[in-house]
Amino acid sequence: MLHPGGASMRPMARPHDARLSAGATLVRVAVASVFVIHGITRVANGTVGGFGGFLGSWGFPLGVAVAWAITVTEIAGGVTLAMGWWVVPLASWFALQIAAGIIMVHAQNGWFVVGAGTGGVEYSALIIAALVATALMAPLGRHFGGSRY
Repeated sequence: MLHPGGASMRPMARPHDARLSAGATLVRVAVASVFVIHGITRVANGTVGGFGGFLGSWGFPLGVAVAWAITVTEIAGGVTLAMGWWVVPLASWFALQIAAGIIMVHAQNGWFVVGAGTGGVEYSALIIAALVATALMAPLGRHFGGSRY
């Protein structure tokens, strides 16, 4: 569509748009990699069953099956998130997963992960913040085909 001067009415790209897109993509890929690495490490170390036992001790039925579902979601969902697909649902799911980890493990240890304490919530809080930012910035990031949201 042209306006009276003959120029397109499509907005011109601003120089900072590329930086915003790159920043959104960097945060999304970085936070997604945390989940991929976490899931792969659990499989490689053979600790999915132990994780399932832990979940069972919290009353989750079929703890090992739930642990495998979480592990597969971390790997496949993390790659999917990194690619820029299903960003909002995956970021939301992972934020809920981390919140559950805070409740089940980290809250009793206080704030600090190291230094003034151990095993606390500070790292988990940062991951949740990165996931929320990723969901909010979904339209800005670059993606690799498919649906971004």
